[in-house]
Amino acid sequence: MKFIGKFFLTLLLLLLFALIVVYVLLQTQWGAGWFSRWVSDKTEWHLSLSKIEHNFSSPTHIILDDFSFGHDGQPAVLVAKRVDLGIALLQFSDPFHFASIELRDGEVNLANLANKSALPMQANRLQLNNMRIDSPASALPLAAQQVNGGIVPWHPQAGDLLGRDAQFQMSAARMTLNSVDGENVLIQGNVSQGRMVFSNIGADLARGSMTGNGERDAQGNWKINQLRLNDIRLQTAHTLVDFLKPFEEVPSVTLNRVDITDARLQGPDWAVTDLDLTLKNLSWKGRDWQSQDGSLAMNAGNFINGRFELNDPIINMDFSPQGIALTQFSSRWANGVIRADGNWSRQDKRLTLNNLAVAGLEYTLPQNWRALWQDALPDWLDAVTVTRFTSNRNLLIDINPAFPFQLTSLDGSGENLQLARQHQWGIWSGKLSLNAAESTFNRTDLRHPSVALEADEQQIKVTELSAFSGKGLLEGTATIGQQADRPVSLNLTGRGVPVNVLQNWGWPALPLQGDSNLQLRLNASLKANQPLAPSVNATLSVTTDSQQLQQSMQAGQVR
Repeated sequence: MKFIGKFFLTLLLLLLFALIVVYVLLQTQWGAGWFSRWVSDKTEWHLSLSKIEHNFSSPTHIILDDFSFGHDGQPAVLVAKRVDLGIALLQFSDPFHFASIELRDGEVNLANLANKSALPMQANRLQLNNMRIDSPASALPLAAQQVNGGIVPWHPQAGDLLGRDAQFQMSAARMTLNSVDGENVLIQGNVSQGRMVFSNIGADLARGSMTGNGERDAQGNWKINQLRLNDIRLQTAHTLVDFLKPFEEVPSVTLNRVDITDARLQGPDWAVTDLDLTLKNLSWKGRDWQSQDGSLAMNAGNFINGRFELNDPIINMDFSPQGIALTQFSSRWANGVIRADGNWSRQDKRLTLNNLAVAGLEYTLPQNWRALWQDALPDWLDAVTVTRFTSNRNLLIDINPAFPFQLTSLDGSGENLQLARQHQWGIWSGKLSLNAAESTFNRTDLRHPSVALEADEQQIKVTELSAFSGKGLLEGTATIGQQADRPVSLNLTGRGVPVNVLQNWGWPALPLQGDSNLQLRLNASLKANQPLAPSVNATLSVTTDSQQLQQSMQAGQVR
């Protein structure tokens, strides 16, 4: 019996000695190298480390120095100068599930993971200290530097560092999250079955600051509870359309409250300066929106989009399921002022401006304004109606070389003007009167031109058309049909006007001199995308002090 006892005691001592030898050897450079080779040879992963440390003052922690881990033959997924593994009894049933993992001074690059694979280790808590993170395939692509923070618990998924259920808190010197760059970033929140909640976000963004909170569900729908942007100075290479495109690409975005203060945004051929904005209770999906009791209050120093520029614009809107109530719009534009209020109806896609006033404008029409007038309006705008229109002391210029014109000190008023119908611009109904102090039409000067018209579904009836030319007066009436071929009928009389007053407007020069009395009766077609001249049929009677002349025009040619 003594022999058996001594045998087992000796065996136990030898085993203990062997464990001590292994324990000591593993903490040497040779032992770390042997362990690295053993893992690399026995698994599909490559492991490299320079030292394994253990201290009985912290018996449940193992320290790995100069740690590198990744797929065989591929760049490392995880590199750290120091890894602290917290071990527990769970290791006996799940060797790769640790009580805690602390990564210090390194990088986690999930882009180097094989397709549809995940890191094989897990932990009740992951601690990051001065780490770089690249996770381009996660639900929200992430790239961050100098990251400090933690994830509890940590169960990484394929291409996703956070996993499916975890709480997280991170700070980073620099971070790009879902293509948004920020510095001095702080993020707190949790993820549950793909639903990501950001309870607190703060960052220095585009030389300004951002704070907020919100959430994103597993389908990619966003809900922003609160977002505040201060002193943003953003420059982008995107056009305005491309800059706003991400709002159309996400499944939906719900904005409970967004506040922007003193922001400046600039892109190619567009800019917004000194922007202040408060937006409440608006949901955006694709190119459509929904709202219950939403509102927008916005003002800016300048808004520029191409050659279109607004100065000091102010916009106040209220949103509802029925549409938009434009309670205030005012801006300096083209050296003048424009003001409007009204509403847009979702049901019939009609914009009704209760009041539209323009004053002091100095506006040059774009050279393609005729083509723009004929272009179809977007799907969301079927009709435009102006209940009350006023114009005061405006300057309107068209520099089209084919037929330039200019109206100086243009005044006017209108009632119940329907300016668009079935997505097409026009004057479809209502009353309008315009007059100017001076005008030039294709190098022919006129004084005090005036026009008054009434429109309905059948025709536009010009009840008054007058202007002073030379020492005399031109007066007339006209009708323009609302049919597709736009038939025009014009009766024009002149008393004491220059004999060739019509020459610059398309009628050949007359072999007469001085002033005259004239009468013109003309029929033509203003059909879209068709030249006017071939459709003109007219008769002209001209009388001077000594002569009388009559001419007729057929298909644009004098016979």
